Amino acid sequence: MDIRTTSDQDHDVFVDTLHAAFGRFPETPAEDGSGVWWAALEMDRGLLAVTPDGRPVGTAAAYSFELTLPGEVLAPAAGVTAVGVLPSHRRQGVLSAMMRHQLSELRARGEFLSVLLASEALIYRRFGYGPATYTQRLTVPRHQGALAVPRANGTAGGPFGGPVGDGDDGSVELLRRADCGEVLEEVYDRYRRAQPGALSRPPRWWAKGAGQPPVAPAARYVAVHRDADGVPDGYASYSIGDPDTLTVDETVAADDAVFTALARFVLGHDLVGRVVFKHFPPEHPLRWQFADFRAGEVSNHTDWLWVRILDVPRALTTRGWSGDGELVLDVDDPFLGERGRHLLTVRDGKAVCVPTDREPDLSLDVSDLGSVYLGGTSPSTLVRAGHIRAHRPGAAALADALFRAERPPHCLHWF
Repeated sequence: MDIRTTSDQDHDVFVDTLHAAFGRFPETPAEDGSGVWWAALEMDRGLLAVTPDGRPVGTAAAYSFELTLPGEVLAPAAGVTAVGVLPSHRRQGVLSAMMRHQLSELRARGEFLSVLLASEALIYRRFGYGPATYTQRLTVPRHQGALAVPRANGTAGGPFGGPVGDGDDGSVELLRRADCGEVLEEVYDRYRRAQPGALSRPPRWWAKGAGQPPVAPAARYVAVHRDADGVPDGYASYSIGDPDTLTVDETVAADDAVFTALARFVLGHDLVGRVVFKHFPPEHPLRWQFADFRAGEVSNHTDWLWVRILDVPRALTTRGWSGDGELVLDVDDPFLGERGRHLLTVRDGKAVCVPTDREPDLSLDVSDLGSVYLGGTSPSTLVRAGHIRAHRPGAAALADALFRAERPPHCLHWF
C-alpha cells in the first residue's frame, strides 16, 4: 500500500472514496463547486491510501486554520478532516499508516498543533488526540423563556468584559442569510480572536459555502445585533421546523449582554413552542438568567474539538498562562514512539519550557496534554480519572491553576 499527497486532479476520486468509506453518496455541488461541505478542501493537504494495483482505499485531509489559545494568542493549527477507509480494507493498518504519514507531514510543515472533530471517541486517542472543548444543546419551552431582572443591576462583567443582563443599548435586526454573508464573516472573525478554542473561518469557506449553516448557504434567518453606534457585534442564525421548534445553529456575541439580547429575541418569537440552542457553551450563564431556573433542559453534552500536540515545548510556550509556578512534565507519545521530560516555568503569563532530568511532578500521555492544553479540562480531573499521575502533593492543584484559561474554551466551527 502507498500513501501519497493529493493534487487538484485527485479531487473527484478523493471525494468519491471518502463518501464510499461512510456508505454515502456525494451531494451535487453548484457549477462552481460550491455549496457542499467539502468545497473548501485544500487538495495539497490531502492523502490517498492506494493499493499496489492503483485502487484508492483510504483518505485523510487537513485544513489550514488558526486556533485561539488562552491569552488571546492565535496559533496555526491543522484541522484534520475527511478521514475514512473503505469497509473492504478496515483493520488492516490503513488508518494508522495514514495518521502516521499525516503527522509526519504536519511536522515537516512546521506545524505543532493538530485538531479534529472525532466521529467516534474511541478512534483518535490512540493517535495522540485528546478532547479539549465541549458543547451541548439547550432546549427552552417558549412559555418558560422569560428572563429575570438581573439582581446586580448589570454591573457584573461578562467573559469579554461586557455587562450581564439589561445593560444592552444596541438593537437587533432580522435579515436573511443570503443578504448578510459579509456581516457574519466579520462578526465571527472578531469573536473567534478573543474566544479560546475557537477556529478561524478562512474567506475560502464563506466564498464556497462550505461546512454547516450559517457558513453553508442554506436558507436561514439571522438576528444581527448592532451596538449603539450601529456596528454589528453579534448574530444568531436560526430556522423553524416541525414541530413548532426554532433551532439556533449558533449564537456569536461580543459579550454576555449581546448574547442575552439575541437570546431574548429568539425566545420571544411568535408561534413557536420551544427554542433549541444547538451549540450551547457548557458554562454559559444564560440558564441563570431565566426567571424559572428549570426552564432550560440540557442535553447532548459532548466533546467537540480534539487537540494533538506535535511539539511540546513550542506548544507550551505559545499559549498564555495564569499565575506563576514550575512543573516538570513527563510526556509520553506512544504512537510516535517519543517521550520527553520538560521543565515548565511560568512567570507573568509567559512560559519557558526546557528539557530536564529532574523528577517529574506529573506523568501524562500526549493525548491528556491535548485535553488540558486549552484550559477546558482540569489536570486534577484526569488525575482523579487515573490518566495523569501526580508524583507529589499539590502538583495537580498547581497544574490546575496554571492551565486555567481566562474563559472556558469553546469551538463553534464544524469541519
